[in-house]
Amino acid sequence: MPSTTPTASHPFQALTPDVVQDALASVGLLGDGRQMALSSYENRVYQAHLDDGRKVVAKFYRPQRWTRAQIEEEHAFSTELAAAEIPVVAPLMLNGHTLHQHGGFDFSVSPWRGGRQPELEDGEVLEWIGRFLARIHSVGAARPFAHRPALDVASFGVAARDWLLGHDKVPLDVQSTWAKAAQDAIDLIATHALLTGARGQKDLNNLTDEANPDASAMQTLRLHGDCHPGNILWTPLEVPASQLPGPHFVDLDDCRSGPAVQDLWMLLSGDRAQQTRQLAALVDGYEQFRPFDARELALLEPLRTLRLLHYSAWLARRWEDPIFAINFPWFGSSDYWQGQVVMLQDQLEAMQQPPLAV
Repeated sequence: MPSTTPTASHPFQALTPDVVQDALASVGLLGDGRQMALSSYENRVYQAHLDDGRKVVAKFYRPQRWTRAQIEEEHAFSTELAAAEIPVVAPLMLNGHTLHQHGGFDFSVSPWRGGRQPELEDGEVLEWIGRFLARIHSVGAARPFAHRPALDVASFGVAARDWLLGHDKVPLDVQSTWAKAAQDAIDLIATHALLTGARGQKDLNNLTDEANPDASAMQTLRLHGDCHPGNILWTPLEVPASQLPGPHFVDLDDCRSGPAVQDLWMLLSGDRAQQTRQLAALVDGYEQFRPFDARELALLEPLRTLRLLHYSAWLARRWEDPIFAINFPWFGSSDYWQGQVVMLQDQLEAMQQPPLAV
């Protein structure tokens, strides 16, 4: 189990309230001293009150996670979406830039938007979200990313597995069982050519690149990338139009290129029948603005499995950050990894079942 005591101070420990206020002042925003940490593990995000009565959100990026070019590309994408009148909360342009530096941190400032998580049991809510996802994807399909990575089996599956095993993060009593389940999952995911990122290559850590005859016609595009319910703020429909009722998409920190279904599957929950109803509502809304390629539904469970592998590696890679031991005390034990084996085995079965249909 990972140690709960960091061996050295973490860079975010230097991000004191005074540093946050000074960073805002460095771009011409004077805070009145009130600030509140918002839920975020990867970065540090604060709601701050300004002396003119406005509220803003200051986001301080985790050092060395993204290059400045990758962050600026995220900002350009969100600005492009906002210009298309899609309700994405984009960073403010301050002094001619959206990305700034202070105290050794890259940071951005966005307008504050209120809201709650959407009621995903409501078909009308899902249909509305589906319409906006289609509009996001229409903008995303207009051009490719130049610097942001793709979502594929190499980065989310192979790299995650190899890092965990190479750094001895899986306890010995479950290591071989987990490694076999992870390899079996990766091999099965790799039969979907759209997710290999390796078409035309002979070798990717011994992955086979079995050709899918339909894959060449399937499309990858710029995505939100992490479109779970926590990244959609819902404003009640009964509020005045000036308050922009409906969904607001936030946190494009994980925007990548990949298949459109990546931005849909995390909004599904429950048993197969429930997920089918939810998916139907999403796609009904989606297809009002953009065709949805139903062949991508075969990627839903492979994408879910990749996220499972990636999530374990993400927790392990971030364990030196004190906030992770506090918020994820269950991580790293033999029981945790045994549970991961069970989930991977369940996913192996799910990936071999007929995909959801709409």
